[in-house]
Amino acid sequence: MSPIRLFCDLDGRIGLRAFWLGSAVVALTLFALQRILPQLTDPQTARTALAFANAFALFPWVALAAKRATDRGSSSLFGILLICAIVLPDHLRLYMPFGWRPSLEAISTIAWVVAFIDLGLMPSAKDEPAEAMVAVEASSR
Repeated sequence: MSPIRLFCDLDGRIGLRAFWLGSAVVALTLFALQRILPQLTDPQTARTALAFANAFALFPWVALAAKRATDRGSSSLFGILLICAIVLPDHLRLYMPFGWRPSLEAISTIAWVVAFIDLGLMPSAKDEPAEAMVAVEASSR
């Protein structure tokens, strides 16, 4: 799969390796920008550019999660909603009363755990039916 399609297309399926490599590329790019931009420009321009980079990085992560969720047998919408549940509570915290902040952090943490386990650790759904079929045949004997 081409890098453009990997990071910009919501259709298709990717395995664990492509998901982790793609996520690492996006994370390392953001990390490099956070280290380089403040040294190249004034602080206000660096903050603006980093905010734009963080917002722009959401789409590649959404594309990776949507493809991985499809590979797991779920809807691509599941992957998109997981990324939204991870990112949005942090932005909503500014507009919510102080009492809601722990709930927003809990939502984000739960979404991280679900995304890590379901998208990052579980095997592809195409592998599971064959294994399940072998188990059913063994139990019927």
